[in-house]
Amino acid sequence: MAEPFILRAEQRIPRPLDEVFEFFSRAENLERITPPWLNFRIRSVQPSPIKEGTLIRYTLHWRIFPIWWTTRIEMWEPPYRFVDLQLRGPYSLWHHEHRFQAIPGGTLMNDEVRYRLPFGALGRLVHGLLVRQEVESIFDYRRQAVEDVFGCWPST
Repeated sequence: MAEPFILRAEQRIPRPLDEVFEFFSRAENLERITPPWLNFRIRSVQPSPIKEGTLIRYTLHWRIFPIWWTTRIEMWEPPYRFVDLQLRGPYSLWHHEHRFQAIPGGTLMNDEVRYRLPFGALGRLVHGLLVRQEVESIFDYRRQAVEDVFGCWPST
């Protein structure tokens, strides 16, 4: 089996650790930080509030294709870390680790997504042609949306 692709993102947020973690631990806030062109909608969160084992079901659209996605919270360590794992969706692997660390003046947020597309060599080709760029643009949008919610890190 091919090695997964890895996307890493880091963002400094000028708000306290507990406030930032609280925002990211509420499933409804995913809609606020997901690009509108994906038409992302939460369908259910069970149980709520989120904890280890919670299942989040949602739909989104990739181009013209509707996608039903189910995520399970694999690890829940407030306010420092949580991990979600795709159980149903377009990837053969989607493992997303969210880390939060208090730093002077705010919070450092780190994301690491390990993902793999189905269909072997064809999936790797589609990744190179389309998917990598789209996943990166979703995270670029998310960075800006988080800045809109919390403000920008002060320039030095």
